Amino acid sequence: MAAYTEEVGKKLNALLEKNYDGEKGYHKAAENTDHVGLKTYFGRKAQERKSFGHDLKSEIRTFGEDVDKGGSFTGAAHRTWMDVKALFSADDAESMLEEAIRGEKAAVEEYNDVLQETSLPSSTKSILLSQKNQIESDLSQVKSLENLK
Repeated sequence: MAAYTEEVGKKLNALLEKNYDGEKGYHKAAENTDHVGLKTYFGRKAQERKSFGHDLKSEIRTFGEDVDKGGSFTGAAHRTWMDVKALFSADDAESMLEEAIRGEKAAVEEYNDVLQETSLPSSTKSILLSQKNQIESDLSQVKSLENLK
């Protein structure tokens, strides 16, 4: 079985880190809201990102790459920003949702970037497309949560 190019390995590990960050961020968002619908949504998204991470780790290992552990500094800064917004915002549920939507849009862009790699094995491409499509689907459905007032 062939290994990924060094560039693809780095991009997949970066995507894995983003999923770790997303999982932690969604857990944090669920802690910062009393809105039942959002708490449920954020909890589901945290579990989804955990599952995405496991799938990516398994795929990365299948192709002989080392798996990076932990999360990124950017992700930790984003979670801190969500905490600050929750403390000082008059409508913290809406601001948490806005941050989540912003993060999901960024995730779609990151998936698109990796999917442009021409040396992706078909199994990796299939996993990435499935995960990206799930994020896009959730983004289109999240509109129902935007009217929280």
